[in-house]
Amino acid sequence: MSSLEEQLTDDVEAPAETVSPRPRLQTFSSLRHLDFRYLCAGTFMMSAGQWIQQVTLGWLVYELTGNSVLLGALNGLRALPFLVTGPMAGVAADRMDRQKLMLRTQYLLIVTAVVMGGLVVSGWLQVWHIFVFTLITGIGWTFSEPVRQSLIPSVVPKAELANAIALNSGGFNLMKVIGPALGGVMIALFGAGGNFFVQGAAYVGVLVMIYLMHVPPTPEKARHSSAMANLKQGFAYVWSTPAVLALMALAYVPRVFAVPYQTLMPVFQKDVLKVGPEGLGLLMAAPGVGAVLSVLVLASLTNRVKRQGVLLVGSIVVLGAFLILFSQITSFPLALVVLILVGGFQMLFLASTNTMLMLIVPDELRGRVMSLYMLDRGLMPAGALFAGVVAHFIGAPSTVATMGAIVIVLALVVTWRVPAIRALET
Repeated sequence: MSSLEEQLTDDVEAPAETVSPRPRLQTFSSLRHLDFRYLCAGTFMMSAGQWIQQVTLGWLVYELTGNSVLLGALNGLRALPFLVTGPMAGVAADRMDRQKLMLRTQYLLIVTAVVMGGLVVSGWLQVWHIFVFTLITGIGWTFSEPVRQSLIPSVVPKAELANAIALNSGGFNLMKVIGPALGGVMIALFGAGGNFFVQGAAYVGVLVMIYLMHVPPTPEKARHSSAMANLKQGFAYVWSTPAVLALMALAYVPRVFAVPYQTLMPVFQKDVLKVGPEGLGLLMAAPGVGAVLSVLVLASLTNRVKRQGVLLVGSIVVLGAFLILFSQITSFPLALVVLILVGGFQMLFLASTNTMLMLIVPDELRGRVMSLYMLDRGLMPAGALFAGVVAHFIGAPSTVATMGAIVIVLALVVTWRVPAIRALET
């Protein structure tokens, strides 16, 4: 048996916490584990706060300046910490007490949210405050997310890992649909300052969940070397493990060449589909609806889908194909249907990739590998810039079609070069 097969067949130690009776619906089977319920509830509240914040910050910047360039700069700054501090955050996740690391990060996010709310309400807010706040919270998220992701295999058994990852992703994407709309309504009702206090309250809820969780101790191996040696070890592991390297490469493809299609939605709304601003809201929400539906289906079928490698390769190829189809559509209702499918297959690919990484990577390296996996979030501004520049010369429909074709070609090349991807099983 190969080392990869051994890694995939080794049982992950079942969590040692009290569990409630197994639910009838297999879709939510992993929620029977108490610590995972705490982790999942925290994900819901973190996501709600994050999406409310993004809407509020964008609104504030445009209200204060009327400058769309600054909006783009704000989004770029939000992604920058994943490239700069992200890898070291992964080292911290493998070296430090995970519960203490999450608690300290959460306190930072709570304090900054309350301070920001105070600045807005007091009328002292300046544009530079928004950029400093965005940078601090971005750094906080880079330290929080790898830990939260790496904990999932420690609080559910291997048999329910795919289900747990699907539900955790579903919570994030549900808030992606609800959060922006909620943030906009709250600005109209209570003003922008109130949104930051609501965000702070959501983060307090996350803090409570962290205190209630039983977090397994961090493996000792990483502490025997320096932090820089740990960082090098993480890169070396990814580079020397073909299946992990290929999964990483595949994960970066949609972030750079698929997800940035969303930056062109205003062009499709106005010039291609010819609908009003309310149509733009539906176009932006449709992929999130597809993502939520996708993870529910995936959570229901986790015990029946064994060929995860085939599933993830097939889903990214189909994602590219639907992007090409969307680029050629001029009917608004049909465009919404196709965007729901785009979001569904994108989430199917991401959840499958995440599951395979969790199964392959050993616990003592999981924080570092997950932080490298999340570098794809830092690459999104580059993809958005690519989409915007290309659309300026050849138009939005041709740009999205080109992006879809690139996704298909790159996915097939990676799969051809690393056949182990297709053989991955749960």
